[in-house]
Amino acid sequence: QVQFVESGGGLVQPGGSLRLSCAASESVFSIYAIGWYRQAPGKQRDWVATITNGGSTGYADSVKGRFPISRDNAKNTVYLQMHNLQPGDTAVYYCNTNLAASLNRNWGQGAQVTDST
Repeated sequence: QVQFVESGGGLVQPGGSLRLSCAASESVFSIYAIGWYRQAPGKQRDWVATITNGGSTGYADSVKGRFPISRDNAKNTVYLQMHNLQPGDTAVYYCNTNLAASLNRNWGQGAQVTDST
């Protein structure tokens, strides 16, 4: 099955920026819609953003206008550019196909994003 590796997390001050990367073990981005999800401490995992195989995007209201999602099919990589980070954005961020996510399957290690205050 496809493996995803998330990277780019870190400690960031409010208002700062980070770019997360999601690398896949095989070429899937031209086939499946890929989503970013996040899980804050003590909370359930929530959907953040999606990019379809056709390039359409969708966002949770909490990140709309701040976290653009993009992909590079040649590199088998999806990105989440995070701007104007807020304390409420502190979470472990995961990527997955939307299908696997709906079945709660095939999660990677995630990337930790932490507010530095």
